[in-house]
Amino acid sequence: MLTNGNVLLTAAHEGNYAVPAFNISDYAMFNGIIEISEAENAPLIVAIHPDEVAHFGIDAVAAIRARAHRSSVPVAIHWDHGGSYEEMLTAVQGGFTSVMIDRSMDSFEENVRISKRVVETAHAVGVSVEAELGTIGAADSYGEAGAKEIIYTTPDEAVEFVRATGVDSLAVAIGTSHGLFPPEFTPQIKIDLLREIKAAVQIPLVLHGGSGNPDAEIGQAAKLGINKINISSDIKVAYHQEMREVLKDAKVREPNVIQPRCIEAMKKVAAHKIRLFGADGKAAGVPAISGVQARV
Repeated sequence: MLTNGNVLLTAAHEGNYAVPAFNISDYAMFNGIIEISEAENAPLIVAIHPDEVAHFGIDAVAAIRARAHRSSVPVAIHWDHGGSYEEMLTAVQGGFTSVMIDRSMDSFEENVRISKRVVETAHAVGVSVEAELGTIGAADSYGEAGAKEIIYTTPDEAVEFVRATGVDSLAVAIGTSHGLFPPEFTPQIKIDLLREIKAAVQIPLVLHGGSGNPDAEIGQAAKLGINKINISSDIKVAYHQEMREVLKDAKVREPNVIQPRCIEAMKKVAAHKIRLFGADGKAAGVPAISGVQARV
């Protein structure tokens, strides 16, 4: 069932769990992610970063939509870390059912201005909107961008931002970073800050940079108000580490021989995340959409 992000995250908000948002970079990865989500009976957000859209082409979204429509679990297709209003228009026109506008590096006022404009346009066609307040760190220089230093989200600013923009969900900065952490670094989520923000805004909260954090912290965050957790590096590392093993056989060349083992390795990591976030078995609790949202 194809749906939008707000439908999935409202159910997660009410049920105290987090929906995984898995970043995919090609259709083979997407197939593996949707298969494991169906096996776990878990709602799914397919996250695609602008760099990933550029890699496999926005025309592929039509195929992703078709597969999502016939899926046994609810699926939203999410444009991850959009940088401008114009990008959001591209996402909406391309068939995405959920968008993230990320102007977190701007001033508070500019972040509000652009996020509000995106909300007004996206909501008119049943597309949900996520924005970010505060800055997520950058554990490495590869993949999604991040700040050199985390600027933590404050409850007071979160309340004002949600009121002024009307966003459906809010990505908060509570101690995570994009990318892979160096071995000597131990990340730490500010659980008390999460509690304060959730109590203040009472909407679904999003955690970016979910790869590499201790399971205990991530699992606790999912129970305390985080309703969407983005996972990119962890599944891609599993996929490509297995590919390196497969390619040790110099005679192997066909993708249908190379990729199956890679997909299975990725699916094992994804299944672990789904269960850790408490999303397994939750697909049945997500309502069907109606009205304007049925346009998705």
